[in-house]
Amino acid sequence: MLVLLFAVVMWFVSSMNPWAVIQIPGKEWVAGALWLIGFALIIVAAVEFISAKTTANPLTPGLATSIVTTGVYRLSRNPMYVGFLLMLAAWGVFLANVLSVLLLPLFVVYLNRFQIISEENALLAKFGDDYARYLRSVRRWV
Repeated sequence: MLVLLFAVVMWFVSSMNPWAVIQIPGKEWVAGALWLIGFALIIVAAVEFISAKTTANPLTPGLATSIVTTGVYRLSRNPMYVGFLLMLAAWGVFLANVLSVLLLPLFVVYLNRFQIISEENALLAKFGDDYARYLRSVRRWV
């Protein structure tokens, strides 16, 4: 839902500020590639959760039955969020509006502050030292 909200806000900002549109050669191809990479990252990350038989629901981290540290989770603690960010970046490229793209850091800040920190705290409380080691060894985003 948050991703959709940001996409709508990006569109609104773009439509209200046509002066900030820039020319991006092949923007449809660039946007399509970013979107596909982001979508694929989300799918691959979700498959890791399914394989581990644990919840992928970010609203219920306390229901996690294990820490997923394989596959893309060796590179990022939040590959699904990275995937969503790439999809929003694709939308920004497609809109080709500088002001819309400037909203992407706000998406990252919001997720860090209001979603990721609470997830990490819940998993740290549940899995203790094992999760603490994971926090120290793998970056939050990339």
